[in-house]
Amino acid sequence: MARVGFLGLGNMGGPMAANLVKAGHEVRGFDLSGAAVLAASVNGVVAAENMADAVAGCDVAITMLPAGSHVESVYLGKDGLFEQSARDRLFIDCSTIDVDTARTVHKAAEASGHGMLDAPVSGGVTGAGAGTLTFMAGGSEKAYQRGRSLLFGMGKTVVHAGGPGSGQAAKLCNNLMLGIQMISVAEAFCLAERLGLDGAVLFEISSRSSGSCWALTSNCPIPGPVPASPANREYEAGFTAAMMLKDLRLAGQAAASAGAAIPLGTQARDLYERFVEEGHAGLDFSGIIKMVRGNAEW
Repeated sequence: MARVGFLGLGNMGGPMAANLVKAGHEVRGFDLSGAAVLAASVNGVVAAENMADAVAGCDVAITMLPAGSHVESVYLGKDGLFEQSARDRLFIDCSTIDVDTARTVHKAAEASGHGMLDAPVSGGVTGAGAGTLTFMAGGSEKAYQRGRSLLFGMGKTVVHAGGPGSGQAAKLCNNLMLGIQMISVAEAFCLAERLGLDGAVLFEISSRSSGSCWALTSNCPIPGPVPASPANREYEAGFTAAMMLKDLRLAGQAAASAGAAIPLGTQARDLYERFVEEGHAGLDFSGIIKMVRGNAEW
């Protein structure tokens, strides 16, 4: 089993580190939040005093951080991970960040003699706790084979998306689709209400026909048809509106960098931005139906 240094023990990283412990790995973890470190230690993660202590002597270092600026600082900054680590260590960044920063970090890892994977996740806090996350890994085949078993210790699906940055590209493209689809599903249910069509009936029809998608069948934005959906818990978040907005913004940055047009993605970003600005950042992203329902004309 591997010795793992884990940096970032928040709502996602904490359960992920705990699942590595359950899989038999020795995990030392650090987070700027003392409460997060304490919570992780209850689940068997050895509390580290700082970043250097967490990764000292480890075989693999995993990061789960909020944004690209944090990733760049942790890996490339003064006393960063690459600078203080022996050669040929494997680094896995599970954060969701911009593709350009991911590729910059990959290049620095290669120059420092290290293996690197960008491996963002899908599945939210529920999937992190249950160990059912999907990992989209970008990097060399050698790095992927080295990290694959560890990723399976935290999830049930692991896909090698391609070279450096491909994991981030896959995550952003996936969530671009999801954000657009959720708004379309919300609009359809609101229209059904206006037309006097029962939402349960629309669900029964659409879930078995061409309107079917994950936003409908697993995260249905109206209470009732999908018992596990956040709509049945006042939109208590599985994946927050703020996180969806973050991913749609990153997709927009990637599109601009690549010279790609995403008109629906841009509109979805603008709508989630408005939803968040109205004070709903912490709600599940399916809660945007509340805004759709309240605005007959936009």
